Amino acid sequence: MATLDSLSLFTGLGLSEHKARETLKNTALSAQLRKAATQAQQTLGSTIDKATGTLLYSLASRLRDTRRLSFLVNYIASKKIHTEPQLSAALEYVRSHPLDPIDTVDFEQECGVGVTVTPEQIEEAVEATINRHRPQLLVERYHFNMGLLMGEARAVLKWADGKMIKHEVDMQVLHLLGPKMESDLEKKPKVAKARLEETDRRTAKNAMENGEGAGQTLSLMEQLRGEALKFHKPGENYKTPGYVTTTHTMDLLKQHMEITGGQVRTRFPPEPNGILHIGHAKAINFNFGYAKANNGICFLRFDDTNPEKEEAKFFTAIYDMVTWLGYTPYKVTYASDYFDQLYAWAVELIHRGQAYVCHQQGEELKGHNPLPSPWRDRPMEESLLLFEAMRKGKFSEGEATLRMKLVMEDGKMDPVAYRIKYTPHHRTGDKWCIYPTYDYTHCLCDSIEHITHSLCTKEFQARHPFLWSLPGLRSSHSFFFFSKFLLSISAGFHSSWFELTFFFLFSLAGPGWGFEPATLGVCGWRLSRLSYRCRAKGWESYLLLSLIPESFHLIFFVNPSTSCFREPEPGFKRLAWGQPVGLRHTGYVIELQHVVKGPSGCVENLEVTCRRVDAREKPKAFIHWVSQPLTCEIRLYERLFQHKNPEDPVEVPGGFLSDLNPASLQVIEAALVDCSVALAKPFNKFQFERLGYFSVDPDSRQGQLVFNRTVSLKEDPGKV
Repeated sequence: MATLDSLSLFTGLGLSEHKARETLKNTALSAQLRKAATQAQQTLGSTIDKATGTLLYSLASRLRDTRRLSFLVNYIASKKIHTEPQLSAALEYVRSHPLDPIDTVDFEQECGVGVTVTPEQIEEAVEATINRHRPQLLVERYHFNMGLLMGEARAVLKWADGKMIKHEVDMQVLHLLGPKMESDLEKKPKVAKARLEETDRRTAKNAMENGEGAGQTLSLMEQLRGEALKFHKPGENYKTPGYVTTTHTMDLLKQHMEITGGQVRTRFPPEPNGILHIGHAKAINFNFGYAKANNGICFLRFDDTNPEKEEAKFFTAIYDMVTWLGYTPYKVTYASDYFDQLYAWAVELIHRGQAYVCHQQGEELKGHNPLPSPWRDRPMEESLLLFEAMRKGKFSEGEATLRMKLVMEDGKMDPVAYRIKYTPHHRTGDKWCIYPTYDYTHCLCDSIEHITHSLCTKEFQARHPFLWSLPGLRSSHSFFFFSKFLLSISAGFHSSWFELTFFFLFSLAGPGWGFEPATLGVCGWRLSRLSYRCRAKGWESYLLLSLIPESFHLIFFVNPSTSCFREPEPGFKRLAWGQPVGLRHTGYVIELQHVVKGPSGCVENLEVTCRRVDAREKPKAFIHWVSQPLTCEIRLYERLFQHKNPEDPVEVPGGFLSDLNPASLQVIEAALVDCSVALAKPFNKFQFERLGYFSVDPDSRQGQLVFNRTVSLKEDPGKV
């Protein structure tokens, strides 16, 4: 019955039945619209005209501060606000003035209350606009951008009704140009646009040829599109939907602006319990990039609140990766810098009755909708004494925690603010045996450092009133979670954090990949063409060429592999009896004449004849070769996991550890490479024939090069 009443109420506002039913599906919107319509009926009676109904619906769907609903409905019902421009101005005003009381005189002036725009004024404004563009209108006729006329007229008549302006524009254009002709119905040619696109392509091509990254042709703000363009300006936090305001909000923001000078301030706040992976590069680029694009500053803040997992090498590695990506932090800070202040605020929360000491175990706090703590309402004085006892080390680890009295947006009740850990801290030593949690510390450090934009992913959304969700970075056959990498190392599947298969930034910058920071956006490779031959087990001699009679030069092909020669078998296209092959990049063909096998049956020598390639009879396949090889070590990296989504329980029911690829690293210790690479330096990059792209590893020593495969070649899986 209530649904039918609401449906009738909404259709009475001018909504179609379909639109009204769709509105009812949105609980929050329908409740707000119901309240607005009911209040308007008290002034206008049961019948509400469609124009007013449209304004009420727009108000209900756009208003974020529900405290202002009744105030604005009164203005709409009394016809003081009767146009869409006025409503938009009213919504902007209440958004930028969150505190009571509202100055009604100022409000009405800003919203055009009492301002009447006559048809004559609209006619004059449109006529003046058309006269300014008359020559171009006569040439382009109805291909002219009529929106330009609308925009200029509305700029002059801010409070005029948009529909009336459009009607007047249509009438005056028709009077000037007459009815549309057949040529006016033809599509406007897009030659200019095509030429512009071609110019853009040439500019981009020239930039790439000159070694400039694609991103360098755009401003930083052009690259930071999307949600970043909607971020509030410094000091205008209250304009963000859902921002909580109090009687002190505006005074605090004023103090904040005096300290920052209106400067954008961001921070990159990693936990120093591991090294950075590719996903962190996105966070680094966004935080530092957003600050740079707005002439602001960015802090590098180490959230060192967990002394058990933090090591000095992680602090160094994280700082090195930030600078490797091309950024210099405004200041390097630590959460531990603020431990004294954080403790003082925790005591203040207890004094205000907003925190209490709890003795529930961790298991009791897990799961959905856990029961409230039996110690939630303990006396403030008792919590103060117990918290001091925690600080003095009178409880065992896990025996007591300090919890805050609040329910987060995700439903989590009373998050832990402090816990006991008898582990010396790398910076504060044994001064503390209680440590603040990341949940408690993160937002307070933002406040201490006067961060204007806290850019976080969704797991932090509940603890801060204005956060923007940035899409996470994903990679098939891998993941970007420290806890799971740590579990993989602890279980003995990997030896250290620095394996290349982990896709950490340290790996990309350091041991062997030789990435440059710009390649994290667009991977541009500067490659040289070389080839290498792996030593096939049991092939200890050479390939002997019997050259054509007029030639007397002897060439040894050392250690031909089984990928180049086999006994005849279906599908094999390289060297075999009756099946000659070309020598890549030489213009010659070799044909098998004799196979010499040892006592064990393994091939020791191949005798072949060599002739020039005949244009009429080209070989079906070519093989690559090295005449003067060097011995080197080759490391072939494959996918870390066997399935694309190792965390998917349907795809991998045994858990991600069961899906680890045992062949993710293959080491070939005695591979052969052309002697031209003898002087290669760490991070030099090469393309090895038919195998992929390789980078020289810093483990290389004089006379013993080590190459890491960074990208394999995509070939037909059925090709032999």
